[in-house]
Amino acid sequence: MNAERLPPGLHIVATPIGNLGDLSLRAADTLRRADLVLAEDKRVTSKLLSHADAKTKLANYSDHTSEAERDAIVARLGEEAIALVSDAGTPLISDPGYKLVRAAREAGHAVHTVPGPSAVIAALTLAGLPTNRFLFAGFLPPKDKARRDALTDLAGIRATLVFYESGPRLGDTLAAMCDVLGEREAAVIREISKLYEETVIGPLAELADRYESNAPKGEIVLVVGPPPEQAKASEDDLDAALKEALGRLSPSRAAAEVAVALDVPRKRAYARALELSR
Repeated sequence: MNAERLPPGLHIVATPIGNLGDLSLRAADTLRRADLVLAEDKRVTSKLLSHADAKTKLANYSDHTSEAERDAIVARLGEEAIALVSDAGTPLISDPGYKLVRAAREAGHAVHTVPGPSAVIAALTLAGLPTNRFLFAGFLPPKDKARRDALTDLAGIRATLVFYESGPRLGDTLAAMCDVLGEREAAVIREISKLYEETVIGPLAELADRYESNAPKGEIVLVVGPPPEQAKASEDDLDAALKEALGRLSPSRAAAEVAVALDVPRKRAYARALELSR
């Protein structure tokens, strides 16, 4: 490809999540022509550079990179083309990098992107679950209470949920999802684009049983379908729920609680709560 120098600035380069054949021509060309490649793990990225026939200098960039080191990188962007990669996939997606992008922009430097593989998007294409709305939630907390609290915050979101997870924690995570999110369809997807790629689809309860004492190997993405559609609450349903809540709460708080529980407009619930409380 073009042998000219890359334009100065920060180049965000997506790299394969498994199969090296997924490295795009533009990504390989960028890695060859950059003045410097910033990598999470130089051992991992050196193999990629070898595959791309790139002899570009490597330097570490991770969550542990200091502010002073980041400032030194930004200072070079006016004259040099510096590529940022993660160990696999698109940088900044559950990987370090957003602080560097922000600092580069604040300093007035150009930021370019070379799009490509992403485990989140690949998993969504494999899961067979709704993709019109989805939320990527990254890794859940490792401790049970914090994990359940995080899932509780996500439970009401009417979208497909996507998570990263490790094999040893998979069984516990699926069990917590089953308890907190209820019965939903889900997919456990591992080793995307690699030799032993696998997609297992089923209700959360079945998946929790399957992986309870059978920790799989490899990189794992969990895709969980949105909550089931609720039947529209009737006037009798609304009155019954409000009467119960009014025995414990003020009209405004009762209306707020019932509006969420029955998925009805808060104004409707509050107006009816006032009528019932008179």
